Amino acid sequence: MIEAHNLTKTFKDKKRGQIHAVDGVSFRAEPGRIYGLLGANGAGKTTTLRMLATLLQPTTGTATVAGFDVATQAQQVRAHVGFLAASTALYGRLTAREMITYFGKLNGLGNAEIKARLARLATELDMHEFLDRRCDKFSTGMKQKTSIARTLIHDPAVMIFDEPTLGLDVMTARSIVRFVRECRNQGKTVIYSTHVMSEVEKLCDTIGVIHGGKLCAEGTLAELRAKHGEQDLEEVFVKIIGAEDQK
Repeated sequence: MIEAHNLTKTFKDKKRGQIHAVDGVSFRAEPGRIYGLLGANGAGKTTTLRMLATLLQPTTGTATVAGFDVATQAQQVRAHVGFLAASTALYGRLTAREMITYFGKLNGLGNAEIKARLARLATELDMHEFLDRRCDKFSTGMKQKTSIARTLIHDPAVMIFDEPTLGLDVMTARSIVRFVRECRNQGKTVIYSTHVMSEVEKLCDTIGVIHGGKLCAEGTLAELRAKHGEQDLEEVFVKIIGAEDQK
């Protein structure tokens, strides 16, 4: 489970002064469900997720992941979290198998356990064809599948996906969406950040709309449609953002 309470992240800029990248965000994500964080570029999605994954320290506020505090128990949080971003880099001189094995060892897994889990992930992600090729020869889709496998090799209870289909072709994006759904079916707690409306409609049990660093709406797809009098999620999103900008 993930619980965030009034998370805030402030940066200092020489020209613009203090920037509130995340401003008092609170929400809860539960096992066996996908929490969708929906927002435009620069809305605060990635900063929020990086705080939950312990890559950034909150300026104020608190958050727990799998029962551990992100500020004071970072190592325990990392042991229970898989964090995937669209911009995740790979070591080009390693093969996919070597890359995934390396991260398995970093997470304290033995060789037999790594081998078994790697075989399962390679099948689920359709990776066998390129598993022993070097990462610097990969397409964007191959790189993303390898990143997912290394993120999941230690079988974390919590998965955080930050724009995982960005720049991917339709078929690869579909396979990743299918895999995210399978994470939910396995009982994992999943946060899925995106600005792609169709992915939110297909995947998310609860949707949080973030704009200007603030969580300005939250609910199921049906609840948000009913509240804002629109069936099309894009129209719902535009209404929410428009109302927020008028405040």
